[in-house]
Amino acid sequence: MRSSRLAALSMRAGFGTSAATWVLLQQVVVRGLVAVKFLAIGRILGPTAIGSVSVALLAVAIAESLSDTGLAQAVIQGHEAPSRAQLGAVWTTLVARGALVALLLVVLAPVMATQFHLHDALLLLQLAAVLPLIRGVASPAYFVVQRERRFQHIAVVEIAAAFADCAIGLVLALSGAGAYSVLIGMAFGEGLKSTLTWATMRPRPPLALRWHGIGHYVAFSRWIWASSIVNLVLNQFDKIVVGKMLGPAQLGAYQMSSRLAQMLLADAAIAMSQYLFPTFAAHHRSDAARAARLFERYLLLAGCALALIVLLLRWLAAPLFSLVLGPQWMPAVPLFRIFVVNMALGALIAVLVSYLRAVGDARAAAQASAMQVAVLFLVVPAATHYWGVTGIAWGMTSGLATAVVWMLYRTVRVR
Repeated sequence: MRSSRLAALSMRAGFGTSAATWVLLQQVVVRGLVAVKFLAIGRILGPTAIGSVSVALLAVAIAESLSDTGLAQAVIQGHEAPSRAQLGAVWTTLVARGALVALLLVVLAPVMATQFHLHDALLLLQLAAVLPLIRGVASPAYFVVQRERRFQHIAVVEIAAAFADCAIGLVLALSGAGAYSVLIGMAFGEGLKSTLTWATMRPRPPLALRWHGIGHYVAFSRWIWASSIVNLVLNQFDKIVVGKMLGPAQLGAYQMSSRLAQMLLADAAIAMSQYLFPTFAAHHRSDAARAARLFERYLLLAGCALALIVLLLRWLAAPLFSLVLGPQWMPAVPLFRIFVVNMALGALIAVLVSYLRAVGDARAAAQASAMQVAVLFLVVPAATHYWGVTGIAWGMTSGLATAVVWMLYRTVRVR
């Protein structure tokens, strides 16, 4: 009888509102749907179409990184929960940011088309401007839900959005919509997510433009912004070089190998950071030593699991590409073997960043990113000369390893 009660209690705890189970379920379902969408569309459309979409998404990533406010992380990390007035100011800032980014993408689309050899894809690049606009109007109550660790609620919203994205994208791809199917599916998914944040999450900010109330978030969020700027160089530099020099077909192969490695490795840690960041922050507010011990356990577990997965994926790379994507994607196999190492390092970085930001040391992540940039600029020219595109990938590896070492050092100093 006692064992039955304990099992029932354990089950309820495992599926409680704040349980990590929901984060893992969200990870499995959302990333699974994303994988199905991109792999199926990649097989249907081929490298050139995927390369065209990659340029459009690259433009969005660049613009959003340059305008990252860091307000989401500041709301989650702050000692006091935000008031409705403060949420209204956050929403105003995010709406303005989304509108500005969308306008910038529309204006610069002809330049992007020329620079990346996409003369017939101007409308595709302009369509990408819809994404930041939709994201900008979402309710900042989403950040409060994250802060309060209501992971069940977040999982339902994210899974619904991912399902809409996947279903619409695949239907359009099979109907002959080409590269547009990817962006249209993403727009529908983001639209559903933004709608659900307003319909299901509290407190709702007032629908009025206001700027007063976010000043105390700036000191923390400026380091998030600085980190985003540096990460822009780190995450998009290689894609810019490949797209500019080799065109959309080669960019498509490069991007797909990177994306597949990310799906299999880094996405799990990035999704888990949605649980770890507010969890570390909550523990640190009450007991810093307990938060440090929790961090050590997660880091050790992540390191061991990632090492095993990297070895397995490097061994299975060729049959995996042949089976999933087809022979047209086989030239990407050598790159994939490098990217699984990169993504494993990126997964460790996600755990380290969650802890450092949770204890208020957002500066350490920005410094690590700056070190990555320095290493990248030192290593990549020679590596590219001797090994071409694979040299760029190995240069990224050296930068990631440097960042891991620096952040490990900072976590020791924090404790």
